[in-house]
Amino acid sequence: MEECLSVVEVVSCSITVVIGTTLNYFLDDKINKASILFPGVGCFLIAVIIGSAVHSSNASDDRKKLRNLSNGLEDEAAEIKDVSNISLTSFNKDPEKGKEINAEAGFGTAEFLIELENTRSIKVFGKSIWLGLGITFFSGICFSLFSPAFNLATNDQFHLLKKGVPHLVVYTAFFYFSVCCFVVAIILNIIFLYRPILNLPKSSFKAYLKDSNGRGWAFLAGFLCGFGNGLQFMGGQAAGYAAADAVQALPLVSTFWAVVIFGEYRKSSRRTYILLIRVGVALGAAVTVLSVLAGSENEEEKKTMRAPGQPGVEISRNNFEKDPSSYFRDLRKK
Repeated sequence: MEECLSVVEVVSCSITVVIGTTLNYFLDDKINKASILFPGVGCFLIAVIIGSAVHSSNASDDRKKLRNLSNGLEDEAAEIKDVSNISLTSFNKDPEKGKEINAEAGFGTAEFLIELENTRSIKVFGKSIWLGLGITFFSGICFSLFSPAFNLATNDQFHLLKKGVPHLVVYTAFFYFSVCCFVVAIILNIIFLYRPILNLPKSSFKAYLKDSNGRGWAFLAGFLCGFGNGLQFMGGQAAGYAAADAVQALPLVSTFWAVVIFGEYRKSSRRTYILLIRVGVALGAAVTVLSVLAGSENEEEKKTMRAPGQPGVEISRNNFEKDPSSYFRDLRKK
């Protein structure tokens, strides 16, 4: 079940782009250039496939490291499946003097994997890799659908609003989006406090409020997520939600962070490194192609035309072609 940060971000965000961008392309009445948009989406799809292969290869590397470490243990199978009762003291002793050596486990070593496992609240060793990938794929599908839903909320492509009712502006839709996220998060957290999953210990709302350790990072993550979502939605209203969904460098940046800062994939096999490089190339190509798309859309926005029925007035050609009926309706009101 173990999932590295970079794999989770690559797979989840790439699924978001593939599904969300495709849906938004049709909801936006195909205003983005398909010849540029879908090759970029295809690169994200390739990243999903290679990212899954990276996870599988890295899991195999970890099993080999633990197997080598467990050569001196009586029960090798137990070591690989459950490390919660294993002390690293025996591995950190001087073989001649019998004294313990105070040395931190290096990134990528078997000792580091055991220390990491013992600090996790959810244990992953011995779990199926498909469970972790399944959860990641499900999160990607959920993320891929909320942007098209936001698109519908602001543009009403299905004409569900009554005649004369104005469309929601981005800020109003974002307010209700944020309120709903907050409510659902509170409900789910309270449920999991008293009915935890995956054999986690029960807690309480009182204990939750008393413990402040590490909460600062969580607040920062929520702040950045909310700020980023707001900018993405405003960008979607300006350049089309398909383009705003697609121009996401998040998987590329998170992969860099995971490798350089958090030490993931250290001391892995050559096959894992090759796959990881291929993921980076696919993501880099996707972001480049879709950035070109966003730039071409900005050039389209600059094109103007003479306003029908208004001599001497210039208007945006792109806005007129997207919804000419609204233009003439507003013109008759003047």
